[in-house]
Amino acid sequence: MITQPTWLDRSEFPFTSRTFSHSHGDLHYVDEGAGPIALFVHGTPDWSFGFRKLIKQLGPTHRCIALDHLGFGLSDKPKHADLSVEAHAQRLQDFVDHLELKNIILIVTDFGGGIGLAHALDHAENVKGIVLYNTWLWDLMPDKRFYRPAVMMNSAFGRFLYLHLGFSVNVMMPSGYGDRKKLTKAIHAHFKNALPDAVARISTFALLKEIRIAGQFWNTQWSQVDRLRDIPTALCWGLKDRFFPPDMLERWKRALPNARVQIIPEVGHFVHEESADELVRAIRSLNLH
Repeated sequence: MITQPTWLDRSEFPFTSRTFSHSHGDLHYVDEGAGPIALFVHGTPDWSFGFRKLIKQLGPTHRCIALDHLGFGLSDKPKHADLSVEAHAQRLQDFVDHLELKNIILIVTDFGGGIGLAHALDHAENVKGIVLYNTWLWDLMPDKRFYRPAVMMNSAFGRFLYLHLGFSVNVMMPSGYGDRKKLTKAIHAHFKNALPDAVARISTFALLKEIRIAGQFWNTQWSQVDRLRDIPTALCWGLKDRFFPPDMLERWKRALPNARVQIIPEVGHFVHEESADELVRAIRSLNLH
């Protein structure tokens, strides 16, 4: 069973830690509140801690569930495991099946888009709402803005940066904020402590590599995006995201023309950290009870 570490600030994260025992390893999750199910799906180098503000606000009216992907947060960090986006998506599906979650509201961001929306594409009847922000569902490699850094970082040098210097959590995460002052040392420590060494950081480098090699997985999903059109959806976007520019939101708007759109001008990539109130309003705006 997974236990909470001593470095976890219980005032920030006052939730009960639970364990989903998967054949690939024990996965940590929180399950708080009662009501319509809100399932939060994180990216990298995030974990359920990142959704704490949303869970606190929605807990009185929703059953809030957030899983730490294998290799992230408080979940197991095996040295040898399938840490591809497709494998994460299958483990999330196994988790949904295990808890018998029905009529889900999916909240997805970053790599959580490809991981979480896989359930919506395969089981649209089980998803009654979607909130997605600063994420994608297509091959990024034809875009030179992603191709060049992906090629550069998929190297021995990139591996050294990610595994030994913690590049994802120490450099990429702060640069993803619209206002870096909002990432305090105390909050940042919760992400650093969850990825303390090279073995723990394998998961972050594995997802980096997926940008280059998992194009077929994302394109297969994108070819089916019409299946999501009838699901009430809110598209939110932090416009100060240095990684995912606003034209990616425009692509989502064209694919999902019925979606509500909420632009958040002064916020970067980690919208749930910088503007949780806006996301809560987006979730409530779907009027799903």
